[in-house]
Amino acid sequence: MSGHPEADIYHRQGMGQRAGMGQRPALVMVDFVVGFADPAHFGGGNIAPAIEQTVHLLAFARAHRWPVAHTRVVYAEDGSDAGVFTLKAPSLLKLTESSPLSQIVPALAPRPGEHIIRKQGASAFFDTNLASWLRYQGADTLVVTGCTTSGCVRATVVDSMQHNLRTIVATDCVGDRALGPHEANLFDMGQKYADLLTRAEIEAAAG
Repeated sequence: MSGHPEADIYHRQGMGQRAGMGQRPALVMVDFVVGFADPAHFGGGNIAPAIEQTVHLLAFARAHRWPVAHTRVVYAEDGSDAGVFTLKAPSLLKLTESSPLSQIVPALAPRPGEHIIRKQGASAFFDTNLASWLRYQGADTLVVTGCTTSGCVRATVVDSMQHNLRTIVATDCVGDRALGPHEANLFDMGQKYADLLTRAEIEAAAG
């Protein structure tokens, strides 16, 4: 991300410092559900390879006994909990509890003891118990994977930082339906909200 044509502006203003990894990382996988893996619905771009990389990071997190959380966008069958988000993107209302589109992709299927968060907004923290669950787990660092980079991943990253968690975006484990927003949002998150590390770099730092 340092190759951004305007990176020097941020550097001169003291942005882009490293927060580092703490003593107790946790992993969150944002909206890696069937609908977001399918270009015919909400997917496309580099989401599929991000899922493939996250399979390996999830295995690492499990082996090291990190707290693991998965998120799903889930609306009521009758749309009674819909909000302004669904005015902007009404197709999200297809993501109900029973819809195949709202199920976590099989490659990342949760195991017993892993937290599944149902949300109606962008951030994994908004109107959910993720923050209190992470506190209970003793987490001081949140490694964020998922989709889309410019949407629910970014919203989760900003809220993670605002909950005073050291926040790391696994750059090859997040994806977007379009690469322009993906790259732009990675750069911006790296300057202000999170450290940007590849899966391999995260594993090396935590290993």
